[in-house]
Amino acid sequence: MIATIAQNETKMNHQRDLTFRQLVDLSFGFFGVQIAYALQSANISRIFATLGADPHQLSFFWILPPLMGMIVQPLIGKWSDRTWSRMGRRKPYLIIGAIIAVLVMVFLPNAGSLHFSARVFLGLNMAMWFGLFSLIFLDTSINVAMQPFKMMVGDMVNERQKTTAYSIQSFLCNAGSLVGYIFPILFTWIGISNVAPQGVVPDSVIYSFYVGAAILILCVLYTFLRVKEMPPKEYAEFHGIDLQKQEKTEGAGLLELLVKAPKTFWTVGLVQFFSWAAFLYMWTYTNGAIADNVWHTADTASEAYQAAGNWVGVLFAVQAVGSILWATLLPRFRNIRLAYVLSLLVGAAGFASVLFIHDQYVLFISYFLIGFAWAAMLALPFTLLTNALEGSPYMGSYLGLFNCTICLPQIVAAATGGLVMTLVGGSQPMMLLVAGIFLVCGALCVRFIEVRHNNKS
Repeated sequence: MIATIAQNETKMNHQRDLTFRQLVDLSFGFFGVQIAYALQSANISRIFATLGADPHQLSFFWILPPLMGMIVQPLIGKWSDRTWSRMGRRKPYLIIGAIIAVLVMVFLPNAGSLHFSARVFLGLNMAMWFGLFSLIFLDTSINVAMQPFKMMVGDMVNERQKTTAYSIQSFLCNAGSLVGYIFPILFTWIGISNVAPQGVVPDSVIYSFYVGAAILILCVLYTFLRVKEMPPKEYAEFHGIDLQKQEKTEGAGLLELLVKAPKTFWTVGLVQFFSWAAFLYMWTYTNGAIADNVWHTADTASEAYQAAGNWVGVLFAVQAVGSILWATLLPRFRNIRLAYVLSLLVGAAGFASVLFIHDQYVLFISYFLIGFAWAAMLALPFTLLTNALEGSPYMGSYLGLFNCTICLPQIVAAATGGLVMTLVGGSQPMMLLVAGIFLVCGALCVRFIEVRHNNKS
């Protein structure tokens, strides 16, 4: 036992602290990536409804993107674990994902303006098929660009600073969300049209995607140029890894790693299941719920519906503000499980309240509270998992596999969304109450997580 303590002390000496500037640089590109993710989250249902999708179909458009994420993310993690290039270990994947995301962001909102034929295939017109495949590539590329940031924190930040590092990442993530969410209403305010012919996406949304794409690539380039990843020998010393042993075990497959995953992987994953299912419903049904509850319309071509769509961006921006503020408080909690439970329960209250509120401004309270849950979801699961994986040569592979706990619940929620909506009487506002119930279930599951206590001074 004394020898173990001595080894831990030696390890902690190798694990130097990073400066605050270095922690920010490490995650700064996340700001741009999240602008893209926010634009997708707030506008995809609006875009597909505009292209002619039935409300009962909306959740189905969200199945393929997370399905692709489940396939791509473990591979990115596995490949990047073995990538020791001059550019770095994770950074090559970061820049490739960002470039693809930028290209897709230019084309996706123009799906209704490219003069596709009106021919219907499997119940969808050609514009919707184009939009669907664009969404697949956008979500996949955003995840490819997003995942290296989580991996680099796991690679380069010691246990003492990990909660702080992921909270900074959460802060930048939500700041990016704030910018992305307000773009459509901002462009409408300066005179860009927020209405368009039937089946065409308004210019306010199209220009939002253009500007978001430009900011995305600039922010990712900043991190790419500022951050220098560790070479293999330094990385091994930092994490206390035996390089020779690592080389002998490097051939472990993803299935083998999954079987040997620490218990924390599965218990945090259970909480993730309920949390991400809840937010999938928020992204899918908020637009229709707000249009119904506040503007009293379901006509996607109406000015009222598009005004509701803009207001969804404002509400999601308020959610981002709540997330930003809560993310600054999360590192102050001594009990990480208490922080997790409290965050999810407050978010659940926010979701449930939407059903009973018919004033667009009072909804600020609801979405501010929802932001508490989102802040915790972005920071705490990765803190818990990377601490449990400390010293593992498969950090990237496990984080890639862990992405399945984000993708799978979205697939399940999307596949069953139409059925659940039917069970609650076809009401989109009721779907947000269901989301709140999911967060309560997630909070109850936090008790199963075993926390590894780091050497925090």
